[in-house]
Amino acid sequence: MERVVVVRRLLAVDRGEGGLSALHVRIAAGLAGVTERTVWRWLAEGREGRVEARPRQGGFTVGDALWEVLTQSGGNVAELRRRMLRAQDEGVLERWGVEVVPSLATLHRAVKDELRAGRVLQVARVASGRVEPSRYDRALAELGFIDGANGPPVVDGPDTELSGTDGEERSGVVKGAARVRVSGGVRLYAPGARLVSTRQVAAVVEAVGHTVAARGIGCVYGDTGLGKTVAVEQALHLLPGRVPVWRAVVGVGPGLPQVRAALCEALGLPSGSLTHRAGPADQALAEALAEPGVLFLDDAQRLSPPVLDYLRQLWDSPDCAAALVLCGAGSERALARAAAMRSRVLTWHQVSRLDTKDVPRTLGLFHPVWEDADPADLVRADEQTARGNFRTWAKITSHVCAARGRDLGAGVDRDAIDQACARLGPYP
Repeated sequence: MERVVVVRRLLAVDRGEGGLSALHVRIAAGLAGVTERTVWRWLAEGREGRVEARPRQGGFTVGDALWEVLTQSGGNVAELRRRMLRAQDEGVLERWGVEVVPSLATLHRAVKDELRAGRVLQVARVASGRVEPSRYDRALAELGFIDGANGPPVVDGPDTELSGTDGEERSGVVKGAARVRVSGGVRLYAPGARLVSTRQVAAVVEAVGHTVAARGIGCVYGDTGLGKTVAVEQALHLLPGRVPVWRAVVGVGPGLPQVRAALCEALGLPSGSLTHRAGPADQALAEALAEPGVLFLDDAQRLSPPVLDYLRQLWDSPDCAAALVLCGAGSERALARAAAMRSRVLTWHQVSRLDTKDVPRTLGLFHPVWEDADPADLVRADEQTARGNFRTWAKITSHVCAARGRDLGAGVDRDAIDQACARLGPYP
């Protein structure tokens, strides 16, 4: 679907008055997480009427379910095939979307194709369901979390509040275009909302904490709207106060001078006098990174392989004592195209969707408007609309609060939730 959206938009621009330029293709490639050459090939095929990818004729592909089994097998393709043969004998092979077990050579070829396409194999990742409860609770205690009424843990900090223009709290009422903001530019959209740390967030905190302690490089990735930035910001917030945190902001498809300027600004260096002189700027950055700290780069999928290689050179400096945390939807694909940088990543962590069974308790902690809602209605809305996406639930919360503001006596029933979901349109 990513290819279809990109090609259709580029063809629409191409038919416009201004026409299509190389800059349009470059931006589309950055957003799709592929090379410009790939986008040009997509465009050429799209002009011939082939918008969607042409499936490999008679070829075997590794689906998501089978890729998860490969991950659990430690990346061992032979072990994956043995499991497939056992499943075939038991008559349950279809659950992985496979009808016939291919040969070992075919399976190796299919896995290599996925890796060349930028798919990440997390052979060292531990599934969240396998974490021992005692170890998990101990980690929460060490990280400063508290448990929220036997539900998902809540960050131990002040609530995020929104004040009206008169300085008084206006709980339950949305004022104009006002939005709740938290550190890092994350928008919660509704007054009275507070950050909730699900178990997915706690796992990110643990992964980032280890990366920072080891002074390594970490990559936090996953689909859009799952709370990656929120989770990383909470992880950085929970670091000891003596550990400096530098946040660099990059644009779409930035060149090396723009990235160098962003790094200088994040580290408090005089970017105006250094960015046009690569030698002095690089030396100043290396000296700044010799101090223990952590650099956070969000939307890392925007970075090209040459830029990532530049970051790798900075972190290869013998005196570098800082950690680097990269985050973004598709950031794992960007790193996959920079082999030298990819090999230096200490921690890969994928943020998963919110578990449906945890939705009612999580939303009750997120905003008071959900406290009296029927859990069955929330589960239904999650299955039909939100699908575990926390950003989508924040939007639904905003529309429910707006409706409650117009009718303070109204409850949050199924009709109210359906009306809020309808406000999200075809792209929730």
